[in-house]
Amino acid sequence: MNAELASLAGRARIHAALGDPARLAIVDALTLGDASPGEIAHTLDMPTNLVAHHVKVLTEAGLVVRGRSEGDRRRTYLRLQPAALAAALTPPPLADVGRVVFVCTHNSARSQLAAALWKRRTHGEAASAGTKPATRVHPRALAVAHRHDLDLNPAGTAHVSVVVRDDDLVIAVCDNAHEELTGPVRPRLHWSVPDPVRIDTDEAFEAAYADLADRIERVAPTPMLRGTR
Repeated sequence: MNAELASLAGRARIHAALGDPARLAIVDALTLGDASPGEIAHTLDMPTNLVAHHVKVLTEAGLVVRGRSEGDRRRTYLRLQPAALAAALTPPPLADVGRVVFVCTHNSARSQLAAALWKRRTHGEAASAGTKPATRVHPRALAVAHRHDLDLNPAGTAHVSVVVRDDDLVIAVCDNAHEELTGPVRPRLHWSVPDPVRIDTDEAFEAAYADLADRIERVAPTPMLRGTR
């Protein structure tokens, strides 16, 4: 099979995968954030065995990949591959979003970068917090922010209980925060961004930055931010 036919076959698999309403609903659910198969089943009120079947089809078509949780290693999260959609899928709209708060465990890297990226992309209000905040922002996070002209406060870490307000859109940018926040402060969206501190290299922090920038580019045009109408 030549390259052109291979490309057509791949595109046909994607169209076939999206031709089922249940699979399209799963893709819609994964457009704004990652989720476990169980969370998908709960959100869509769909039997788990049916979710497993549809996820298999979506995975074989290259639309979805699985990743194991960095928190509870028994769990896996599903992640949409937006490149496979070729920008053809429009995220479902978010209703009247005000301030966005990005949360990770230590509030020293991913959540800090995400808040700064959101502010630059939308000119809207954003903040960051942690479930177990460090005393300072990680030096490599400061370095990657400097390389990309983002402004981070080296000492600007805080706990979710101090930062989050009732009307905030809370986005967990790490698996641990997503799994820990089950009380009054609960993330509305979850982005399973690997922790660059675990590897602690410039490349890992650049990868986290690129991942967050890509996700914000996809989601930021969607909300109708208060005060911008």
